[in-house]
Amino acid sequence: MRLPTPVRNGWRACVLDCRPQHAPRLASLFHTTARRLVDASPTSARSSPENTQPHVPVLGDLFGRFHNYLRISVTERCNLRCQYCMPEEGIDLTENSQLLSSDEIIRVARIFVQQGVDKIRLTGGEPSIRKDIVDLVHGLDALRPLGLKQIAMTTNGIALRRKLPLLRQAGMNGLNISLDTRNPRKFELFTRRKGCEHVLRAISEASALGYDFVKVNVVVMRGQNEDEVPAFVEMTHDERVDVRFIEYMPFDGNKWGRQKLVGYREMLDGITRVYGDRVERLPLEANHTSKGFRIAGYKGQFGFITSMTQSFCSDCNRVRVMADGNLKVCLFGNTEVSLRDLMRRGASDAEIVETISQAIKRKKRAHAGMDILSQMPNRPMIKIGG
Repeated sequence: MRLPTPVRNGWRACVLDCRPQHAPRLASLFHTTARRLVDASPTSARSSPENTQPHVPVLGDLFGRFHNYLRISVTERCNLRCQYCMPEEGIDLTENSQLLSSDEIIRVARIFVQQGVDKIRLTGGEPSIRKDIVDLVHGLDALRPLGLKQIAMTTNGIALRRKLPLLRQAGMNGLNISLDTRNPRKFELFTRRKGCEHVLRAISEASALGYDFVKVNVVVMRGQNEDEVPAFVEMTHDERVDVRFIEYMPFDGNKWGRQKLVGYREMLDGITRVYGDRVERLPLEANHTSKGFRIAGYKGQFGFITSMTQSFCSDCNRVRVMADGNLKVCLFGNTEVSLRDLMRRGASDAEIVETISQAIKRKKRAHAGMDILSQMPNRPMIKIGG
């Protein structure tokens, strides 16, 4: 802070010439006014933190988050009708001509990888029912020289088993397999379809095939499956799986209500009552979504995705491209931008990169609370991608 000499000397003279009892107050006034003058000067305006424009990467937002994780929905179709994902009356499917083609998916993925994405997850709908899913994974695997490190997929496991070896050979690193109950009768209530045994076998076979990780996603809903939490933890005794208990989240058509929510603290307390001091907390991973734990001596682990009771927005590194090509920078946000339309209008990679960058720069610091989210318009989960 440096004022012009006449101003500086004039203030000093005032302080020196004043009565002694007024000197401290004048000195304080001098420093306050000097700071205001400096802050208002053109030089200060150019150099203050509020007015500088530091370089922000294409995949960086205005809150210091870098988005290196891309989730791509490859279909809206599914062979189950899970309560929390698909409205009971079903959904209006997007015409095939309006969905991204395989070439468009690979192009979008390449553009993101070139900007710093090193992890891609395929979602749906149910991605395993897509006829060219293995070829699609091959195409993504070819992006590894550009910096891609991990390819994963979220699946319900119903039609997965026969494709497990082919997906592994094509370059798939890991799987998240959804299973909300181990009880065949309750499975039908949850999914409105049969198939519990197929999913359980897919989990075991995936673990045996040497995938880098196999995670089991369990959406916990009060009055339906919260009593099965300890049984899911017991799955980790002999299998190297990561069971992840997911707090029930509101999406269009899933009839969310606070009374159905089972928070992670309640679930953890129940597990602790069963296993006591054998429950061990695991270190948090970078950009974590799951708070991890294990039972001492067990091969696998378990964790909690606490989107409702303890959000992890400050560490969010994820963006989504949906099956129709819309970019969604927040799972609970309702603003989207179409990359499909850009590509089909002949946009260059540079134009698409600029659109992606602008969308990410508009990402909010955090999503709203659960009660507000339940009233906000959003897509059904099946049209977003898990």
